Amino acid sequence: MTDDFDFEFEDEDDFEQSPQTMAISRFAKMIGQVPWFAAVCQPLDDDIVATAEAYIAALGFPEVHVGWIADWEDAEAAALSTDWNTAWWETEEQLRVALATDAMEWVDEEELQVALHHVSHRAAQIIQDTAAATAARSGVHDEELILAATGAATQACHQAALVLAADADADHPFALKYKLFEAGRWPLGIVGHTLNLF
Repeated sequence: MTDDFDFEFEDEDDFEQSPQTMAISRFAKMIGQVPWFAAVCQPLDDDIVATAEAYIAALGFPEVHVGWIADWEDAEAAALSTDWNTAWWETEEQLRVALATDAMEWVDEEELQVALHHVSHRAAQIIQDTAAATAARSGVHDEELILAATGAATQACHQAALVLAADADADHPFALKYKLFEAGRWPLGIVGHTLNLF
Protein backbone atom coordinates (compact mmCIF):
# COMPACT_ATOMS: atom_id res chain seq x y z
CA MET A 1 0.00 0.00 0.00
CA THR A 2 1.04 3.63 0.13
CA ASP A 3 3.49 4.60 2.84
CA ASP A 4 0.80 5.94 5.19
CA PHE A 5 -1.40 2.89 4.56
CA ASP A 6 -4.37 5.26 4.45
CA PHE A 7 -6.59 4.88 1.65
CA GLU A 8 -13.47 6.54 -0.04
CA PHE A 9 -16.78 4.64 -0.85
CA GLU A 10 -18.28 5.71 -4.14
CA ASP A 11 -21.25 7.14 -2.31
CA GLU A 12 -19.95 8.14 1.09
CA ASP A 13 -23.37 9.43 2.13
CA ASP A 14 -24.41 5.78 2.47
CA PHE A 15 -22.07 5.30 5.44
CA GLU A 16 -21.43 6.84 8.82
CA GLN A 17 -17.99 8.32 8.56
CA SER A 18 -15.79 7.23 11.41
CA PRO A 19 -12.11 7.86 10.64
CA GLN A 20 -11.63 4.14 10.08
CA THR A 21 -14.55 3.92 7.68
CA MET A 22 -13.25 6.94 5.80
CA ALA A 23 -9.87 5.23 5.46
CA ILE A 24 -11.54 2.05 4.18
CA SER A 25 -13.61 4.00 1.68
CA ARG A 26 -10.50 5.72 0.31
CA PHE A 27 -8.84 2.34 0.10
CA ALA A 28 -11.80 0.89 -1.83
CA LYS A 29 -11.51 3.67 -4.41
CA MET A 30 -7.81 2.89 -4.88
CA ILE A 31 -8.38 -0.79 -5.72
CA GLY A 32 -8.92 0.02 -9.38
CA GLN A 33 -5.54 1.74 -9.57
CA VAL A 34 -3.51 -1.26 -8.40
CA PRO A 35 -1.56 -3.07 -11.15
CA TRP A 36 -3.00 -6.47 -10.24
CA PHE A 37 -0.74 -9.33 -11.40
CA ALA A 38 1.28 -7.00 -13.62
CA ALA A 39 4.62 -8.38 -12.43
CA VAL A 40 3.82 -12.11 -12.48
CA CYS A 41 6.24 -14.23 -14.53
CA GLN A 42 8.99 -11.67 -13.89
CA PRO A 43 12.02 -12.48 -11.71
CA LEU A 44 11.83 -11.28 -8.12
CA ASP A 45 13.73 -8.11 -7.30
CA ASP A 46 15.35 -7.31 -3.96
CA ASP A 47 12.53 -5.03 -2.77
CA ILE A 48 9.88 -7.68 -3.38
CA VAL A 49 11.94 -10.35 -1.63
CA ALA A 50 12.46 -8.00 1.32
CA THR A 51 8.71 -7.34 1.58
CA ALA A 52 7.96 -11.06 1.36
CA GLU A 53 10.53 -11.82 4.03
CA ALA A 54 9.06 -9.10 6.25
CA TYR A 55 5.61 -10.69 5.80
CA ILE A 56 6.99 -14.11 6.75
CA ALA A 57 8.79 -12.70 9.79
CA ALA A 58 5.73 -10.75 10.93
CA LEU A 59 3.71 -13.98 10.78
CA GLY A 60 6.30 -15.68 12.99
CA PHE A 61 7.74 -18.18 10.47
CA PRO A 62 11.51 -17.55 10.44
CA GLU A 63 12.19 -20.97 8.91
CA VAL A 64 10.22 -20.15 5.75
CA HIS A 65 12.02 -18.86 2.65
CA VAL A 66 10.74 -17.14 -0.49
CA GLY A 67 10.39 -19.23 -3.63
CA TRP A 68 9.86 -17.79 -7.11
CA ILE A 69 7.06 -19.16 -9.26
CA ALA A 70 8.00 -18.32 -12.83
CA ASP A 71 4.93 -19.09 -14.95
CA TRP A 72 1.17 -19.66 -14.85
CA GLU A 73 1.53 -23.43 -15.11
CA ASP A 74 3.63 -23.58 -11.94
CA ALA A 75 1.34 -21.04 -10.30
CA GLU A 76 -1.60 -23.33 -10.95
CA ALA A 77 0.20 -26.26 -9.34
CA ALA A 78 1.08 -24.15 -6.31
CA ALA A 79 -2.35 -22.54 -6.01
CA LEU A 80 -4.15 -25.88 -6.17
CA SER A 81 -1.70 -27.72 -3.91
CA THR A 82 -3.17 -29.64 -1.00
CA ASP A 83 0.12 -29.47 0.92
CA TRP A 84 -0.55 -26.10 2.59
CA ASN A 85 1.28 -25.21 5.75
CA THR A 86 -1.72 -25.37 8.08
CA ALA A 87 0.05 -23.29 10.75
CA TRP A 88 0.26 -20.44 8.22
CA TRP A 89 -3.46 -20.60 7.46
CA GLU A 90 -4.33 -20.83 11.17
CA THR A 91 -2.10 -17.86 11.98
CA GLU A 92 -3.75 -15.72 9.32
CA GLU A 93 -7.18 -16.70 10.62
CA GLN A 94 -6.18 -15.76 14.18
CA LEU A 95 -4.91 -12.42 12.93
CA ARG A 96 -8.18 -11.82 11.05
CA VAL A 97 -10.26 -12.52 14.17
CA ALA A 98 -8.02 -10.31 16.31
CA LEU A 99 -8.28 -7.42 13.87
CA ALA A 100 -12.05 -7.74 13.65
CA THR A 101 -12.25 -7.65 17.44
CA ASP A 102 -9.98 -4.61 17.65
CA ALA A 103 -11.88 -2.87 14.85
CA MET A 104 -15.13 -3.00 16.80
CA GLU A 105 -13.55 -0.76 19.43
CA TRP A 106 -13.49 1.93 16.73
CA VAL A 107 -16.31 1.04 14.35
CA ASP A 108 -19.88 -0.16 14.85
CA GLU A 109 -20.15 -3.84 13.86
CA GLU A 110 -22.83 -3.26 11.21
CA GLU A 111 -20.89 -0.32 9.75
CA LEU A 112 -17.77 -2.46 9.63
CA GLN A 113 -19.53 -5.32 7.84
CA VAL A 114 -21.00 -2.96 5.25
CA ALA A 115 -17.59 -1.41 4.64
CA LEU A 116 -15.82 -4.78 4.32
CA HIS A 117 -18.52 -6.12 2.00
CA HIS A 118 -18.11 -3.07 -0.20
CA VAL A 119 -14.36 -3.58 -0.42
CA SER A 120 -14.66 -7.28 -1.25
CA HIS A 121 -17.41 -6.75 -3.83
CA ARG A 122 -15.53 -3.96 -5.58
CA ALA A 123 -12.26 -5.88 -5.47
CA ALA A 124 -13.76 -9.05 -6.94
CA GLN A 125 -15.30 -7.16 -9.86
CA ILE A 126 -12.11 -5.32 -10.75
CA ILE A 127 -9.61 -8.07 -10.07
CA GLN A 128 -11.30 -10.90 -11.97
CA ASP A 129 -11.24 -8.97 -15.24
CA THR A 130 -7.62 -7.99 -14.70
CA ALA A 131 -6.56 -11.52 -13.78
CA ALA A 132 -8.27 -12.95 -16.85
CA ALA A 133 -6.68 -10.37 -19.15
CA THR A 134 -3.22 -10.88 -17.65
CA ALA A 135 -3.45 -14.67 -17.90
CA ALA A 136 -4.74 -14.46 -21.48
CA ARG A 137 -1.64 -12.53 -22.52
CA SER A 138 0.31 -15.63 -21.53
CA GLY A 139 -2.11 -17.90 -23.37
CA VAL A 140 -3.82 -19.03 -20.15
CA HIS A 141 -7.63 -19.25 -20.03
CA ASP A 142 -8.13 -21.61 -17.08
CA GLU A 143 -11.22 -20.33 -15.26
CA GLU A 144 -10.38 -22.18 -12.04
CA LEU A 145 -6.93 -20.60 -11.89
CA ILE A 146 -8.31 -17.13 -12.66
CA LEU A 147 -10.90 -17.54 -9.89
CA ALA A 148 -8.13 -18.66 -7.51
CA ALA A 149 -6.10 -15.55 -8.33
CA THR A 150 -9.17 -13.34 -7.94
CA GLY A 151 -10.07 -14.94 -4.61
CA ALA A 152 -6.58 -14.54 -3.20
CA ALA A 153 -6.34 -10.88 -4.18
CA THR A 154 -9.87 -10.13 -2.96
CA GLN A 155 -9.06 -11.74 0.37
CA ALA A 156 -5.93 -9.58 0.62
CA CYS A 157 -8.08 -6.48 0.08
CA HIS A 158 -10.46 -7.62 2.82
CA GLN A 159 -7.54 -8.24 5.17
CA ALA A 160 -5.98 -4.86 4.37
CA ALA A 161 -9.30 -3.15 5.06
CA LEU A 162 -9.37 -4.84 8.46
CA VAL A 163 -5.93 -3.40 9.19
CA LEU A 164 -7.37 0.05 8.51
CA ALA A 165 -10.51 -0.65 10.53
CA ALA A 166 -8.45 -1.74 13.52
CA ASP A 167 -6.03 1.17 13.14
CA ALA A 168 -3.20 -1.36 13.09
CA ASP A 169 0.40 -0.64 12.15
CA ALA A 170 1.76 -0.54 8.61
CA ASP A 171 4.02 -3.50 9.41
CA HIS A 172 1.07 -5.78 10.20
CA PRO A 173 1.37 -9.04 8.22
CA PHE A 174 -1.78 -8.26 6.23
CA ALA A 175 -0.44 -4.82 5.27
CA LEU A 176 2.78 -6.43 4.05
CA LYS A 177 0.87 -9.14 2.18
CA TYR A 178 -1.20 -6.49 0.43
CA LYS A 179 1.98 -4.69 -0.63
CA LEU A 180 3.01 -7.82 -2.53
CA PHE A 181 -0.25 -7.75 -4.48
CA GLU A 182 0.07 -3.98 -4.90
CA ALA A 183 3.43 -4.57 -6.55
CA GLY A 184 1.76 -6.80 -9.15
CA ARG A 185 2.64 -10.10 -7.50
CA TRP A 186 0.59 -13.05 -6.29
CA PRO A 187 1.74 -14.63 -3.00
CA LEU A 188 0.41 -18.14 -3.46
CA GLY A 189 0.79 -19.13 0.17
CA ILE A 190 3.16 -21.20 2.24
CA VAL A 191 3.70 -24.82 1.26
CA GLY A 192 6.07 -26.66 3.57
CA HIS A 193 8.81 -24.12 4.30
CA THR A 194 8.38 -22.04 1.15
CA LEU A 195 6.33 -18.93 0.48
CA ASN A 196 5.52 -19.34 -3.20
CA LEU A 197 5.56 -15.92 -4.85
CA PHE A 198 4.40 -15.50 -8.42
